[in-house]
Amino acid sequence: MNKLTKVGLSALCGSLASVSAANAGTMDVLGGATATWSSNSGQVTGNPIGMASNLTFKGSGELDNGTTFALTITGADQAGYSSGSIVMTMPSMGTITISQATGGNGLGGYDDKMPTAWEESWGTSLGTGIDFPKGSSSSMNIGWKTPSFMGSTLNFVVSPRNNATVVNDKAVSGDAATYKGASYDIVLDMNPSFGVDALSGLNLFVAGSHTDTSKEHALSKGNTGDHEEGVAGITFAYGPVKVGYQRSLEHTGLEAAGSVEYYQNNAFGISFNVNDSLSLSYGEMESTRHKQGSGTTAKRRTTTSESFQIAYTVGGLSLKIAESEVDNATYADGSGSDFDATTVALSLAF
Repeated sequence: MNKLTKVGLSALCGSLASVSAANAGTMDVLGGATATWSSNSGQVTGNPIGMASNLTFKGSGELDNGTTFALTITGADQAGYSSGSIVMTMPSMGTITISQATGGNGLGGYDDKMPTAWEESWGTSLGTGIDFPKGSSSSMNIGWKTPSFMGSTLNFVVSPRNNATVVNDKAVSGDAATYKGASYDIVLDMNPSFGVDALSGLNLFVAGSHTDTSKEHALSKGNTGDHEEGVAGITFAYGPVKVGYQRSLEHTGLEAAGSVEYYQNNAFGISFNVNDSLSLSYGEMESTRHKQGSGTTAKRRTTTSESFQIAYTVGGLSLKIAESEVDNATYADGSGSDFDATTVALSLAF
């Protein structure tokens, strides 16, 4: 992501001005010049040429008491708007984030934290169909992250209705046709080096999410339990090498025969910085879907993705290549759901 334009703004408006707490801020427009070529074996590729068309607008400023604030508005590829957030960082009191379905607040920011030279093993041109625990992150939510203490932080996130909708100001989401109610996330992120240089690259994380479900809403779904998710993992960097492993579980609370009872994911990754310009990585993700009912067809299915990646940067040019494959995509079974792909990306900084 590179800065395109910086425009000076004045934050003297509304209630901020009424308490004389606003100072001049900035608004940056971020983007990137990236083109890709994707060759997918076993799938209909069509035209393999792609281009990044996403933009991010980021405004920032500071209040009189030292509190900083930032507004981020993101438009995904070929979309006018996809997500946004307001972040206020308070001296000695941590950070408050109001998230408009950014996907990264709370447990959702830890769905795959494995080291990589470019993208996640499932994040190339292949469509793996893997389900990931998201907690409250795909809905309107508000969170508070504590200041770091001995290398550790706690993040608390709540969504009044975990219905995966984006709500404008002075508006409400309504029912949104979901059986999910309020949700709560908690994330513990630790870098417990204990003053030992050899442990400075150690990172441990554990996260949990609970979503209430309505017993009266959408009874045909057979929802009789609450929706619960959890993630735990570790990464360790030593010199140019970084390795990691994590495991996650999503229990849907749906108990009708044929409905998905849970998803279980295991991920592994290793990256190696050969030098300041060249990086290599290998990563894999295994996801198992388990359905209710002893007589259910395809009760247990596992999807596996893996990717070997190379990233090379010289000056303002970056070249990235991913060789990826997926077995049993979207929890299907048979040779018709096994694919591999080569994805090449060229990015130019400006």
